[in-house]
Amino acid sequence: QVQLVESGGRSVQAGGSLRLSCVASGISDSNNCMGWFRQPPGKEREGVAGICTDGSHTYSLTVPKGRFTISQDEAKHTVYLQMNNLQPEDTAMYYCAAHGTLGPWFSKAPPPSYWGRGTQVTVSS
Repeated sequence: QVQLVESGGRSVQAGGSLRLSCVASGISDSNNCMGWFRQPPGKEREGVAGICTDGSHTYSLTVPKGRFTISQDEAKHTVYLQMNNLQPEDTAMYYCAAHGTLGPWFSKAPPPSYWGRGTQVTVSS
């Protein structure tokens, strides 16, 4: 059974930093790309960033360039999202996802094969 478990979300002040983590278990090598989506209050879920075991990665155009960094620890089956200089508009539920390609992070279809339950990030001004 595939499980993606996120952690690291909490409430912070604007300008603060957070590092989200997602640990995968039961996942096959065919789903070798993992990453993050987020859903702000009252809005649709959107891609944030994805990374694959071959090192390829992508960031969504909606993500402020330079403030978010995705990384992974393959040995720990873990993907991270470092978020710096957080702003109130970054407030969202952040979801971990896994798929065989970076396709879900480039477009809304296909959706990722697997989803985590999410971790809440709240940024106050």
